[in-house]
Amino acid sequence: MNMHALAVVLICAAVTIATRALPFVCFGGKRGVPRLVQSLGRTLPPAIMAALVVYCLKGVPFGTAADGMKQLIAAAVVAALHVWRRNTLLSIGAGTALYMLLIRL
Repeated sequence: MNMHALAVVLICAAVTIATRALPFVCFGGKRGVPRLVQSLGRTLPPAIMAALVVYCLKGVPFGTAADGMKQLIAAAVVAALHVWRRNTLLSIGAGTALYMLLIRL
């Protein structure tokens, strides 16, 4: 095996293990999680999802009623399923499958 490739794999594995263990090292034991980190844990996921929605829909054409309808229908299904079931895998998977079906029609 190429030594360079082996070194890259080992470094990636070490960094992955370190990032997975870091929260337990910093906040483990009897120490509580700081309020700032708790606040970020509540606010960042919706903010990131909003940014992803804007990014995904930024190129949708709105010239006529039919333009962009497939993307908007799929996005509405994702939102509705997520509000209904609170299952991210289900909502994103169903929305992706629906969009793939719509662009084939």
